[in-house]
Amino acid sequence: VPILRDPARPPGEAVFYFPGCGSERLFSQIGLASLAMLAETGAQVVLPPGYLCCGYPQRAAGETERAQAISTGNRVLFHRIASALSYLDIRTLLVSCGTCLDQLLTYELEQAFPGSRLLDIHEYLVERGVSLEGVPGVKYLYHDPCHAPMKRHDPVQVASRLLGGAPVLPSPRCCGEAGTFAVARPDVATQVRFRKEEELRAGIRAHTGRERAEGGAVKLLTACPACQQGLGRYQEATGLETDYIVVELARRRLGEGWEARFVDRMRRGGVERVML
Repeated sequence: VPILRDPARPPGEAVFYFPGCGSERLFSQIGLASLAMLAETGAQVVLPPGYLCCGYPQRAAGETERAQAISTGNRVLFHRIASALSYLDIRTLLVSCGTCLDQLLTYELEQAFPGSRLLDIHEYLVERGVSLEGVPGVKYLYHDPCHAPMKRHDPVQVASRLLGGAPVLPSPRCCGEAGTFAVARPDVATQVRFRKEEELRAGIRAHTGRERAEGGAVKLLTACPACQQGLGRYQEATGLETDYIVVELARRRLGEGWEARFVDRMRRGGVERVML
């Protein structure tokens, strides 16, 4: 089991981070940015020993037995992690995907980690006081996923606070991706995307008075890997570049090339491995 911490900082609170499929395999920069920003807080970050799926995709596809097998295997593993690392007193479990969060809520995690809470990465960073000094010249739209990951704080306010009070407007309606929905029912998804495009244009007009986002003056943020994939389909029509809140935060706070620098820092004494 890997435990990540910034070797240049004194050890802080221990948290468990579950990346899931979307933040590890689909858009790995989401998981990396989450780890980088957690390191900025001084947290000790416990990770699963290897790639894990939460089981929700199988459950949504009607493969109930397979989903149950995945969930049961994960729950057993979490109990083993909690037992082996009991000295860390883990009280916060983090995800960067609303679908993973919804599935993990069925795991009865408080039995493995007594007194713990399950939280979205962005809400945790806000609670820890992480914030930029401002993002001059950029305004944002925020797309709240159907599987909304932020349950404790208003997501638009979370985005604005993390980005130093930058103007953030909500962009309503489903993006049309919905996991495999865009692939399974492209006829319906196309209709959903048509209405979403209208909302995106309305958001751009509210920020700039124009029909398209030009020169990066308006960016689109979300907190769902599937939504990031779906929202990317609108870039040609609207000019909007889509990114995760935590990735935008890491890029603005740590500077270009932050990924390689963070990995290098962790390789130089930032990873401890504990045998289960």
